[in-house]
Amino acid sequence: MPSALSPTPNSLAARGFRMPAEWEPHAATWLSWPHKESSWPGKLERIPRYWVEMVRALVVGEVVNILVNEWAPAAQVRELLQRAGVDLARVRLHEVPTDDAWMRDHGPTFVTCGGDTVLVDWRYNAWGGKYPPWEHDDCVPRRLAEILGLPRVEPGIVLEGGSIDVDGAGTLLTTEQCLLNPNRNPTLSRAQIEQQLCDQLGARRVLWLGDGILGDDTDGHVDDLTRFVAPATVVTVVEDDPADPNHAVLADNLERLHRMRDAADRPLRIFTLPMPPPLEHEGQRLPASYANFYIGNAAVLAPVFGGPRDAEVVATLAALFPTRSIVPVDATDLVWGLGAFHCVTQQQPAAEDASGG
Repeated sequence: MPSALSPTPNSLAARGFRMPAEWEPHAATWLSWPHKESSWPGKLERIPRYWVEMVRALVVGEVVNILVNEWAPAAQVRELLQRAGVDLARVRLHEVPTDDAWMRDHGPTFVTCGGDTVLVDWRYNAWGGKYPPWEHDDCVPRRLAEILGLPRVEPGIVLEGGSIDVDGAGTLLTTEQCLLNPNRNPTLSRAQIEQQLCDQLGARRVLWLGDGILGDDTDGHVDDLTRFVAPATVVTVVEDDPADPNHAVLADNLERLHRMRDAADRPLRIFTLPMPPPLEHEGQRLPASYANFYIGNAAVLAPVFGGPRDAEVVATLAALFPTRSIVPVDATDLVWGLGAFHCVTQQQPAAEDASGG
């Protein structure tokens, strides 16, 4: 197990900043409204209902900010939300151009220290240059910093929010397939990437899983694999069918997790979720995963797929998050875009009080 990381002088971490865990209090959730036909070919008209369902569940506990490309669609968004009974007093629409809807990956990472919040503005290249154009998406963190009147830092490296998961106390999970992929930062070593995660996010120990699931065009984002749900506690997906291509990959990740220790040198407590039955569209295996849930202040948005394992997953999440409502939503159409609820959300943590509480 690698030794704990130390921040470099004048880094965000050296100044006391950290990335809070997703279950810590949010000031808001950010979304980008879907509009790109090629992300959901033949299905785009079915996709806005997912955003409506997300907003309806999340506004119970927090403000929801939505980026729209222009104000004409904004009126349509308001109408959709109003017809669904959403409390529009807790919704904010912002005219910010985007190329696609994956806010987790093109949005900023928010870090906090006491009452201060900073936006970390990673470079974004659409998962290794796969889906041009991405120029508007790469500008989203700058625009959010302007809207919020908050400072922003540019580490100068490519990183997507779905490639990392944190416990808020110095431990960060990621995958070798993604962060060490030459289509992201080919000139950086593993040690240099770990140092950036330490300096910008307050990580003191980086835990490396191996590969991601079949069909994942992000090169193995961790939010389809393993998630922190409490300090020193993770939930990870497993595939019981030895004939399924995901079986060996997920077994390897589970074995790694059993050997890992967090930043406080504690072994991980591990819960498991099954994988849904294989889901395909026009012969393409989709990256359907029950791990792609989103933890809001009052609700957990849980992707389900209309199969026999859905109830087991909802029960597990309910046990892990007893103070939150578990909101299962059939994500079969959504995952045709190769992502689910965690991929399209980004939490803005609430600023801590001056004592750090």
